[in-house]
Amino acid sequence: MSDFTAFLTRQHRIEWGQCDPAGIVFAPRYFDMFSESAVLLFEAAGLPPKRQMLAELGVVGFPLVDMSARFMAPTAYGDIVAIEAEAPDFGNSSFTIRHRLTFNGRTCVECTEKRVWSIPDPDKPGRLKSARVPDAIRALFAAGPRP
Repeated sequence: MSDFTAFLTRQHRIEWGQCDPAGIVFAPRYFDMFSESAVLLFEAAGLPPKRQMLAELGVVGFPLVDMSARFMAPTAYGDIVAIEAEAPDFGNSSFTIRHRLTFNGRTCVECTEKRVWSIPDPDKPGRLKSARVPDAIRALFAAGPRP
């Protein structure tokens, strides 16, 4: 990913449960790491923790609808990695987040995920429907990360 500008950067110690028997991260575990970063990204913008945010905003969540990754170098048990996430690129009801995982300054994994802002469907109880991402949420990211 060129011209990557992190909105959120966090440190993460690779856990044994994220690895295969050889101690190398099992590729799908990176998706778990990036998914958590997507949640933390909203907190970094100034929103409350996810459970509280969902209750306050009346949103059910933001399910993943597309994800792609590029794996360039492995990481292993005990490595302290940096996981970065860019501010979301908002569509109407969807948003795309780019992630990058580095170890000792070297890019190991790049990932792009697309999520959809989802609310309860009043016409179909128990079902979800997409909704426009609120302008107040968009504005939080336009303002930049909070100190």
